[in-house]
Amino acid sequence: MTRPTSLLALTRRSLTPRSSPSPRILRTGTLLHQHQPQSQIHTTTAAITSKTTTKPRSTPQTPRSHARTYHSEHHPSQPHEYTNSQTTILSAALHHVPTHGFTRNALTLGARDAGFLDVSVQLLPRGEFDLILFWLASRRGLLRSKVESDGLLAGSGSVLSVDEKIQVLLMERLRLNVEVREQWQDALAVMSLGENIPMALSELHALADDIMNLAGDQSVDASWYSKRMAVAAVYAASDFVMTRDTSAGLRDTEEFVARRWADARALGDKLTGVRECLGFMGSTAVGLGRSWGLKI
Repeated sequence: MTRPTSLLALTRRSLTPRSSPSPRILRTGTLLHQHQPQSQIHTTTAAITSKTTTKPRSTPQTPRSHARTYHSEHHPSQPHEYTNSQTTILSAALHHVPTHGFTRNALTLGARDAGFLDVSVQLLPRGEFDLILFWLASRRGLLRSKVESDGLLAGSGSVLSVDEKIQVLLMERLRLNVEVREQWQDALAVMSLGENIPMALSELHALADDIMNLAGDQSVDASWYSKRMAVAAVYAASDFVMTRDTSAGLRDTEEFVARRWADARALGDKLTGVRECLGFMGSTAVGLGRSWGLKI
């Protein structure tokens, strides 16, 4: 009976699994905690984690650019950004404005001339207003070209003062609208719509700023603002007068510009103090809005 007993013992030993490595090593997150005091748990776990986990290298983060709080959300920083296709269509459509006005029909004809399908006018989200804005921006470019390339302010031979240069520039800009004079009142009506006013005023401010810079104004005090407001107000009022002027060479409009600018300069010379300056700018803004058809 001794041999069967030893055979049974051998069988039991062969069926017994080999001793596995210590659970301290394989199951650190569970069994190891059962054999360690509480004070050593966090130290051991941190040491193992630092060996097995690669900590990503910290990179400095660029601070996000914050929106300029001193600008309205309706104030576009760059109002006239167009793609090549949009510019091509709008440029071709300008040739049809004297006949068809600032209409969708002019945009469609411009798209055809540029080799686009009629449906391509949908590339212009503001439709007819985009055509008006493009006209205004292109006329500003022509005005700068007349001064910088054609010598507009040097043609008279005499040295002009800043005020005289401003009047010359105002009249020259108004003459650039003569070819669309019959359609311009409709364009003013479109610009006076509530959703179009911010961009229309932005374009008017850009024109006033161009005129003051081309005239050589070097103001660095509060008059920098009041002069540009005065130029914008005089131009807006004269723009409406020009649409009804039937005199030769816009003589009536030129006299109107001279009177309005003289009044603005005389009033500006008498302004003293911040309160008077702000009051003048406020009244000018109201007059400007009324000139553009707003019910103020």
